[in-house]
Formats: sequence, C-alpha cells, structure tokens
Amino acid sequence: MIRGWYIGSSGMNAQQNRLDAISNNLANVDTAGYKRDVSVSKSFSELLLRRTEADGVYKTSVGSADAAPIIGKLGLGVETNENFTEFEQGSFRSTGSSSDLALSGEGFFAVQTPAGERYTRNGNFILGKEGILETKDGYPLLGENGLILPGDDKFVVNEDGMIYSKDGDFIDRVKVVRFDNERYLKKMGNSLWSANDISGEAYVAEGFERPKMMQGYMETSNVNVVNEMVRMIEVNRAYEANQKSIQSEDSMMSTLWTKVAVAR
Repeated sequence: MIRGWYIGSSGMNAQQNRLDAISNNLANVDTAGYKRDVSVSKSFSELLLRRTEADGVYKTSVGSADAAPIIGKLGLGVETNENFTEFEQGSFRSTGSSSDLALSGEGFFAVQTPAGERYTRNGNFILGKEGILETKDGYPLLGENGLILPGDDKFVVNEDGMIYSKDGDFIDRVKVVRFDNERYLKKMGNSLWSANDISGEAYVAEGFERPKMMQGYMETSNVNVVNEMVRMIEVNRAYEANQKSIQSEDSMMSTLWTKVAVAR
C-alpha cells in the first residue's frame, strides 16, 4: 500500500510540472515571438509480478525452470523527463512600424546583453535615444558589422535583412543566426535564448537557411489558447485522479492499522 502513495505522488508531481508549463504558455499568449513550452513525462521501470505461493525452481531433463507463474506487470509511477520549446512558426501581425521586424522561417535575431550575445524571435524593436535599433528592454539589435544605427525611423529593410537609409545608403545587414540543435536552446526570460554545448554555437544563416525578413510586421506567439485550455483541463483531471488514489490508499491503510490494533 505504501508503494501506492509514491506512485500517486509521482503522478501529481508530473502533472504539476505540466500545469506550470501550460500556465506559462497562457501568460505569454500575447508576447511577440514567444514559443510554447512542452513538458514530457516518462514512466519508471515496471516490475514483473509472480505468485509467491508457487515460488521455487524445479529440475527438468534439460535444466531448470521457475515454478512461479507470472501475474503481470506493476508500474512504479512517472517523472518529468524534460521541458522543451516547440519552435513552430507563429502568425504575423501588421504593425506599420518600420522598426518592427519578423522572420518567416527558422532563425533568430542576435542582440547584445550585459551577459553576452543572446538570441530572440521577438522583432518588436524600437529606435533608442542614441539612434540605435534595440529591444524594448534596451538590448541593441546586432548587425553583421556590429550595432545598427539607422539614425531615424525612415530606414528600409529588404527580405534579405539589408538595411538602407531614406537616401538609399547601405547601413548594415541584420544578423540572423541558426544552430545545429535549436531544440536545446536555453530560455533566459524576456524572450531571449542562450546557446550551450548541446545546441551548438550560433552561425550566421546564409542561402536557403536564411529566413525571409518582413518589415512592419511582428510574429505573434505560437500558443493556441483553446488547445492550452483543453490541456489544462486534462491535467487537472489527472491530478485529481492521482489525489483520489492516494486518499484511497490512506483510507485502506488506516483501516488495516485499526483492525490490527483491535485484534492485538
């Protein structure tokens, strides 16, 4: 019976982690460039159950065999295996602002932060006081030659990321990067990701790997509110089922202890 408590509690912990991911997705449904998180669980190893009354080994002409017949398998609960980000393309929303950029395809903008270079899909940029194109948190957007200084908001960005002033002078090209294993990028908050040993180092996207850039548009999150609400209902029901199993186990254990105490 005690084993049942641990099985039920492991299920509750796994559902709690799923609920945390879903809640975070719903909280960021209006965040530009946000990518939904998915919590994946795995089951513990199963035990093979046999009848103890017929336990033993008997001899045969070719060796020996186990006399205990197999009853079935017993699961030992689940645990959260990993939380990963689903990099599905979000839809595009027209903003009419020349500083807003969106990537149509796989890839990331590179921004400069105090902790080093970070990456984002949030193209909701602004023109800072010093004439630098930057995020709303004040992190400069990087071009292939460094910081981007268009001077005013009359600049033009073509599909390849080339930036031109209102007079037609070339300013810089927006730095767009890719990774060998983008699935393993680490979320840093504020719509930023960082590279690691598993994702590989960032490299500038070129040719067919480079996404199309759209000026005056913003990529919305890839969170579907209806689907997330359905998943939340499923998680709540699964959590309640595990909770009731623990309560049933506790009730049976209480009855057992009471009867044993009375018998003694």
